[in-house]
Amino acid sequence: MIEIKKISLNDLVALQTLSIKTFTDTFAKDNTPEDLKEYLDQAYTEEKLTSELQNKQSEFYFIYSDDQLAGYLKINVNDAQTETIEEDALEIERIYIDSDFKRLGLGKLLYTKAIERAKELNKTAIWLGVWERNFSAMKFYRKMGFTQVGAHSFFMGEDEQTDLIMKKNLK
Repeated sequence: MIEIKKISLNDLVALQTLSIKTFTDTFAKDNTPEDLKEYLDQAYTEEKLTSELQNKQSEFYFIYSDDQLAGYLKINVNDAQTETIEEDALEIERIYIDSDFKRLGLGKLLYTKAIERAKELNKTAIWLGVWERNFSAMKFYRKMGFTQVGAHSFFMGEDEQTDLIMKKNLK
């Protein structure tokens, strides 16, 4: 059984643990341990995650597979977006699935949840940034109808990397 639940401040420790694990599993092989540690020490502190969870323009969702925490989604609207791509857009900032639960279609279910929320909020577009070397993610998003509309810098510690900005119109 698959279940998606909106999360709150009460879920902070589980979110922090899952965030660090999934980010490390996804990017450790392509980055130095020092750069990875520096990023994790900034991005997933209790203070930063608390602030993100308390932001009314951001939403987090956990996905469970047979009552086991399997991944999460973070979406942003309005001023919570990491940048302005389009006036009435929703940003998918994070979709991560625990490595033990990959290839079960859970990422697609979280993506579907983001689209559902965008429509409920009357957004005209949905966008995200994806690392230019994350080929499987880019392939997935292209299959879902996203096109590249730009790029921006992403810093992994001292290493400047490029995220491709991909967007899908909803109307």
